[in-house]
Amino acid sequence: MALVLPVFLALIFGTIEAARLGMVTQLLNVAAREACRTAVLPGQTEAAVRGRIDSALIGSGITPAIRISSPAGDWTTAPAPNRITVRLSVPFDQVSWLGDPFAFGGRDVVAEATMSSEKDG
Repeated sequence: MALVLPVFLALIFGTIEAARLGMVTQLLNVAAREACRTAVLPGQTEAAVRGRIDSALIGSGITPAIRISSPAGDWTTAPAPNRITVRLSVPFDQVSWLGDPFAFGGRDVVAEATMSSEKDG
């Protein structure tokens, strides 16, 4: 029993951490896609994109760092067909259910979505 318990607990905690990592990754991917869909539309602001991210993550307790970019420079005026990328990241330490992460501490969970601008040039 004394040899099995530590291995069993490691498996349980590892499973909990892996499940949470998968959940946070999926939530960030959905939020990035929704935010990018908003960012490519004409007349959108950073506040509108942030609002879309917040509504996608409502109730999750996740507050990601947000970066919106375009190779054309200012993403708010990037004409079609330039790409606009929304990148969200959050340290796993902030979203772990175990407080002090068991397996993935010190790593960032990152999601990114890229779409073509729909703005007139």
